[in-house]
Amino acid sequence: MIYLDSAATSFYKPKEVVRAVTEAFSTIGNCSRGTSEAALNAARMIFDTRCLLNDLFHGDGAEQTAFTMNITESLNIVIKGILEPGDVVVTSVLEHNSVLRPLYEMEEKGVIVRRIGCTGDRKTGILDEEALLAEISPGVKAVILTHASNLTGNLTNIRRIGQKCQENGVLFVVDAAQTAGVFPIDMQKDGIDILCFTGHKGLLGPQGTGGICIRKGISVKPLVTGGSGILTYSRKHPDVMPTALEAGTLNGHGIAGLRAALLYLKEQGVDTLREKELELAAIFYEQVRDIPGVTVYGDMANDAIRNGGHAAIVTLNIWNEDSGEISDWLSEEYGIQTRSGGHCAPLMHEALGTMERGAVRFSFSHFNTREDVQIAIRAVREIADEAKEAK
Repeated sequence: MIYLDSAATSFYKPKEVVRAVTEAFSTIGNCSRGTSEAALNAARMIFDTRCLLNDLFHGDGAEQTAFTMNITESLNIVIKGILEPGDVVVTSVLEHNSVLRPLYEMEEKGVIVRRIGCTGDRKTGILDEEALLAEISPGVKAVILTHASNLTGNLTNIRRIGQKCQENGVLFVVDAAQTAGVFPIDMQKDGIDILCFTGHKGLLGPQGTGGICIRKGISVKPLVTGGSGILTYSRKHPDVMPTALEAGTLNGHGIAGLRAALLYLKEQGVDTLREKELELAAIFYEQVRDIPGVTVYGDMANDAIRNGGHAAIVTLNIWNEDSGEISDWLSEEYGIQTRSGGHCAPLMHEALGTMERGAVRFSFSHFNTREDVQIAIRAVREIADEAKEAK
């Protein structure tokens, strides 16, 4: 199998992650539930993981990182925990359903949502950044924006947008699903107030892990309340971070794997690993873009992938074929795993004009090889030739 679906989840894991999860089953108990050695082992490990995340994202302290089971939960907690009827939110058509659907719910409750579209060639899917910046004013409660489109791989200029938010007293919430562990994120320099991330993609951790990093002074109402391990006799859930957003038992075994993944990223170097996967994506793009019948989506100007201005994602269609059929073809005939369909990004597909047939997404990992890429290139070429003959 050639796995080219890392934007969905990192199938290839460092061996250290597998070992850490396995060992956790015989070494850790329940964090903040008692003072047994097993419970303390869990507490120490989880705190160390918070520290690693805080260092990676340049946050406001380890205690400002709350764990969740994934970024969908993180975004739901944040969106429903900071917005009230009458609040104005600015977002974009690049967003994943993890942002879109909670915001649709909040619109029904009286929140005003302004969605910024794309500019330029329809196939590029470039966010109209100037239009977004023009919407940021003191009357806006928050800007909620993805760092990279999970469909096109286009990056957004979070630093420029974050600075405008700071100047106007607007909360800046960033969805880092596609960039955490891959691209540099500095909450201080980027002006990020709340960063939502998942553990199972670029961070190379287990599924069922994710979190929220929150700047000090910002209050987010919890989505779930209950057991916390502290203030047992209070009728109200604790409001101190990170306990405020962590009701119930944490996924300690998964977090142990996430900790191992963070140590791996630190040892290997995030920049080094990113360069490897971007090189593979660039080779693939440069070889398939001129194949007759192939349409590539996303902003690829100025060698965007090689220059680090684009995620390691190449999304395409072949002639007028349905994306699902192409993806099945790749899997059955070549053993290549990709992602087809709507990618939980309906507004982005609408902007690209691909709503009916979707698109085929190839997403690369530093664990992939040049041989993987060459096989994928050959597969696209052969499928394009066969599809043309069948027309």
